[in-house]
Formats: sequence, structure tokens, C-alpha cells
Amino acid sequence: MTPDVLLDLARQALDTEARALHELRARLDGEAGVAFTRAVQAVLASKGRVAVMGMGKSGHVGRKIAATLASTGTPALFVHPAEAHHGDLGMVQPGDVVLAISNSGESEELTGLLPVLKRQGVTLIAMTGKPTSALARHADIVLDSAVAQEACPLNLAPTASTTTQMALGDALAVVLLDARGFKAEDFARSHPGGSLGRKLLTHLRDVMRSGDAVPRVAPEAGFGEVMSEMSRKGLGATAVVDAAGALLGVFTDGDLRRKIEAGTDLRSLNARALMTPQPRTIRDDVLAAEAVALMETHRINTLLVTDATGLLVGAVSTNDLMRAKVI
Repeated sequence: MTPDVLLDLARQALDTEARALHELRARLDGEAGVAFTRAVQAVLASKGRVAVMGMGKSGHVGRKIAATLASTGTPALFVHPAEAHHGDLGMVQPGDVVLAISNSGESEELTGLLPVLKRQGVTLIAMTGKPTSALARHADIVLDSAVAQEACPLNLAPTASTTTQMALGDALAVVLLDARGFKAEDFARSHPGGSLGRKLLTHLRDVMRSGDAVPRVAPEAGFGEVMSEMSRKGLGATAVVDAAGALLGVFTDGDLRRKIEAGTDLRSLNARALMTPQPRTIRDDVLAAEAVALMETHRINTLLVTDATGLLVGAVSTNDLMRAKVI
């Protein structure tokens, strides 16, 4: 098996799966599209959850579909058909929607549950490659996931068929997501441990330095006091505030270098003379991600944080944001 032969086989497999997806899309222009719309409407109308079932490779696909639905605003769970015969069917309640996945539509573990499911009054959606199968005949709605052939050279291993099942499940999830008005903030709430969750749920006040950790000096402070405050607080900058705590300006490591390069006699100046007035600031009630964007836009490493009245309440650095995994 030369590299060329190996790559040719890989291309053939991908071409077969791509054709299956194109054919799946084309069917939505006909009766399959009507069935898909009915499936979406059934899930939206349901007061319960979507219970996804499937055996073998279809079961693995079903687990992923259930997880995608649940993370995009549609309550869902996976119920293993074999375990359902031994008690797990109690997870399915009247008013639920059952999405049963089987390419052949003849899986004994699934078909054996049909009488019980029908008596429970659930809406049964079958996703199958055989519209005349037992599963399809007893379903309320049939989603056609048929493929002309598998990507497997033997036309046996579930490959193209599981790809169409996965894609059809994704299509169902994203249509439901949009129909429910699901937003990025909603997605973040179901992914609090992920990077998107941190970016969309972490507020600046959750990660900023506050109280004594914020470097600040009075406008009359001398150069030595200014440098001492910057060194103690380790932010590479200090705020200059009046007696009421209102922000007047900022003095940074960059300002220090520029003044040294200009030959300025720093020891003769106080904080008011040293500072840059009206520095860039950010409100404490915004998302931490907004601080990241502002710092990247203006190429600064530290931001002073104020409240609605302009009082200095905090400071944040790129290192703080990295530790919080917002960056």
C-alpha cells in the first residue's frame, strides 16, 4: 500500500460521505423537509425533554445529538435502549419527545420499546435510512437519513450513514436554537467551565484588583513616593487620585521611560506633573472580555477601573486576565 493508494482511499471515503450529505440536503426540498419541519415544531411544542435513543454506532451518534441539544437550549438526555428494557425507560415521561435513531429501523432493542412508548403518549420521531422499517411505520414523524452507500469499501461499517445522522441531528439542534432565540450568553451559561463561558460570564469586578491592592497616590506625592507605590503594587503603573478618590491621571512605566529619554529632572516633579491626565479607564460593571478588547486595541497592559461616578475602584492587568483564563 503506497502513500498514493492510501490517500486515494481516504479521498474516496470523504467523497462518499460528502455525496451523502449533499443528497440529504436535497431531500429537504421535498417530503423530508416537511417531516423535518414537523419534528422541529413537535420539540418546540413539547413541555418535556427530548429522549434520544440508539444502539451501536447510532447510539454513539445519539449521545452526541443529545449533548448538542442540551447545550443549545433544548432539554435532552440519552436513554440506552437495552437499559430501557430494564428500568431506564422511567426516564421517559408523558409529554416527552423520543428521537429514536436506527439506520435499519429494525433494531430489536428499539422496536421492542415501541408498544410501551406509544402507550406513554410520547411523540416518536424516527431517524432512519429505511422509511418502510418497523421503526418508521410506528413513528409519528420520520426523518430520512438514508445513504446510497457507506464509505466503507465493504459497504458494511456504518460510516456515511452515521455522518448523515450526525449532520441531521446538528441541523435539528441549530434550527431549534434559532427558533428559541438562544444567544451566546445562554450558551455560555451551559458552558461555565469553557473559554466562552469565562469570556461571557466573567465580569471585570470578579477579576480586578481592589482596595489596597490598587496603586494610588495623591497629586502632591513626590517622585520617590510614586515609584515606591508602583514597586509595591507590581502593576507597572499608579493612579493619581484626589482626596475624594476621583481619578485625575495615571503614571506608568512607559511614561517613566519616555521622561528619562527626554532628560526630564524627575526628582523635582510631583505626581500631578508626572501623570498623564484623563487616562483610559473602564467601568467595573462590564464583562472582563471588554477589558481585554480595550487593552488589545490600545496596546496597554494595565487598565484603571472606575465606578459610575468616576471614582477609582480597581485596576486590572493582562496577567490578571490571563490568570482568570479570560485571555
